[in-house]
Amino acid sequence: MTVSDHLRAKLDTLPTKPGCYLYHDASGRIIYVGKAINLRNRVRSYFHESVDSAKTRELVRHIADLEYIVVGSELEALILEMNLIKKHRPKYNIRLKDDKRYPYIKIHAADPFPKVTVTRRMDDDGGRYFGPYTSAWAVYQTLDVVRRIFPYLTCDRVITGNDPRACLFYDIKLCQGPCVGAVDQAQYRAMIDDLGRFLRGHTEPVVARLRSEMVRASEELAFERAAQLRDQLLAIERVVEKQKVVTTEQMDSDVIAFARDERTACVQVFFVRAGKLIGREYFVLEGTEEAADVDVMTQFVEQFYSEAAYVPAEVVLPEDMPEAEIVTQWLRGRRGEKVLLTVPRRGVKADLIKMAAENAADTLTTLKAEWDADTLRQEQSLGELQAALGLPKPPNRIECFDISNTQGIATVAAMVVFEQGVPRKQHYRSFNIQTVDGPNDFASMREALTRRFQRYLDADRPESEVPTLPTRPGKKADESFARLPDLLIIDGGKGQLGVAVEVLQTLGLFEAVPVCSLAKQQEEIFQPGRPASVLLPRRSPALYLVQRVRDEAHRFGLGAHRTRRNKIGLASQLDSIPGIGPTRRRALLRRFGSLEGIRAASLEDLLTVPGMTQKAASSIKDHL
Repeated sequence: MTVSDHLRAKLDTLPTKPGCYLYHDASGRIIYVGKAINLRNRVRSYFHESVDSAKTRELVRHIADLEYIVVGSELEALILEMNLIKKHRPKYNIRLKDDKRYPYIKIHAADPFPKVTVTRRMDDDGGRYFGPYTSAWAVYQTLDVVRRIFPYLTCDRVITGNDPRACLFYDIKLCQGPCVGAVDQAQYRAMIDDLGRFLRGHTEPVVARLRSEMVRASEELAFERAAQLRDQLLAIERVVEKQKVVTTEQMDSDVIAFARDERTACVQVFFVRAGKLIGREYFVLEGTEEAADVDVMTQFVEQFYSEAAYVPAEVVLPEDMPEAEIVTQWLRGRRGEKVLLTVPRRGVKADLIKMAAENAADTLTTLKAEWDADTLRQEQSLGELQAALGLPKPPNRIECFDISNTQGIATVAAMVVFEQGVPRKQHYRSFNIQTVDGPNDFASMREALTRRFQRYLDADRPESEVPTLPTRPGKKADESFARLPDLLIIDGGKGQLGVAVEVLQTLGLFEAVPVCSLAKQQEEIFQPGRPASVLLPRRSPALYLVQRVRDEAHRFGLGAHRTRRNKIGLASQLDSIPGIGPTRRRALLRRFGSLEGIRAASLEDLLTVPGMTQKAASSIKDHL
C-alpha cells in the first residue's frame, strides 16, 4: 500500500497514548474520525497490506493527511469521538442519517410559570427536555394530547394573577388561567410537574395526586374544581389504557434492535417506563457498509444517548458490546446513577428485542419503498428538464444564484446546489459583494459568478476531471467549487442571463456550463440563443424542481443578507445613506433613539431634526 512521505512521517511519530484520530482527504475535509487506547497501533493498522475490508481500503485511498488529539483516558476518547462525529459528520463513519437536530419537548422549568415549547437544541438553562423525537409532527401530536390533560400556558403575558380577564384558551379549558388568579403559582407548577412525569411515562404518582386532590375538592364542596380533576383523570386513563404492560418490573428501560441492508440500518427503540411500553421511535444510520452488527449497534448507542434528554436505568441490547464497560461508565455519568446494559437470552425482554427487530425490518422496507419512489420522481423531473432545455445530459448537479440586498446595503449573492434533485447543503455558499456600490443586481451577479468560476479554474483537481480549459494550479479545492454544474440557474430575466453568459464567455466556460434564467412572474425560463422562453407544464415535476431550487436560493440568500446586515451595525447603515454624515447621524439618534425609530418616522418628523434638509430626509426614507 503506497503511503506518501508526508503521511509516513506522521505515522512514525504517533504516540502510544489514548486519543482520537482524524483523517483528511486532499481538499482538507475530515472523512473519518476514530478513537484508540493506543493511537500508534490503531492508526498504523489501517495502512497494512493485509487489510481485507473494501471500505477500509477505499478510505485509505482518500487519506491525504491525519491529525490526532491525545486525551487522558479511554472514556475521554469516547466522548471526544462522539463530539467530533457529530460536528463533522465524516463520510466513512457510521452516523445518524439526518444532519439536522431532532426535535424535543421543553418545559421552561426555570420560569415562575413554565411554558412548554418545541426546540431542536438542549441548553443548560434549567429547562427539562423530553426526546428526541424523529419528527416535529410526532412532537405536536404528543403536545396536542398533553395540553388537553395539562392545560399549560402558551401566551406571552407577564403573569400577575390580576389581569381583568383571561383569553379564549381559559374559556375552552386549554389553560388554567393563572393570569386572572384562577390558580396560584404552586398549583400551576404542580400541574407542570405532573406533565413532566406523564411525558416520562410515570403516571401512577400523577393519578394518585389528582385523585387525592379531587376527593379533597369534593369534600370542600368545590364541585367545579372536582369535576375538572375528574376529567383530567379520565383523559389520563384513556391514554394509559393504550400503553401495553410488558413486564412486572418497574424499571425504566430502552429496548434497542435494528435491521439493515447493504448500505443502511434502521434502529427501533422501544421506551418502557415502569413496565409499560409508552412509545417507540426509529432512527436511520448511514455509512454502515461492511460494518459488523456490533459496530452498528455501538455507534447508535453512543450517538443516540449523546443527544437523548433521558438515560434510563437499563438499556436492553440484542448482543454484547465489546466496549460495554466504558459505555456503561459514560452512560452512568450522563444519568447520574447506575445504568445496566442487558443482553437477554430468553423471557420477556428477549421477546421485546425480537419485536423491536421485526418493527425495524418493517420500517426499513417502508422507507426503502419511499426512497425508491422519491428517486423515481427525481429522475423523472431531471429527465423532463433535460428534454425541455435541450441539455446534453440530465442536470444531476444544479447550481442556482440569487442576489439579496436592502437598497444596495449588505449585498449578498447566494449559491445553492442540488444533486440528483435534492439539496446538497454542504455545498451552499454565499458571497459578500465587495466591488459594487448601491443597488446593482447585474454588477453583483457578475462579481459572484466570476468569483465562483474563477475558484473552479484555480483549483487543483485530478487530471481525469480537468477539461481542456485554462487552469492555475496551486490552490486546494473547496469541494463546492471543484466541479462544474450540469445546469446553472440564475434568478431573474434576460438581463441577468446576459450577465451570466458574459462571465462564462470571459472565463472560457460557456461551452462547458449550460445556463438559463428563471423569471418569477410567469415562471419563464430563458436560454442563450433561444428567442422564445420555455414554459414548463404547470404540474410537471420539472417545474416543481426549478421552483424549489429558485426558492431555496432566495431563502438562503435572505438569511445570509440578514446576517451580514446585522453585522454591519446601525452606524454603518446610516453612514451609507447619501447626505447623512456623522453630525446628522448623531442628531437622528438623539431624536429617534434607534434605527427602527428612524425607519418609522414620517418625512415631516425627519425634517424636525436639526440640520436636516428635504433631500436628506427623502434619502433616508428611500434607503430605510
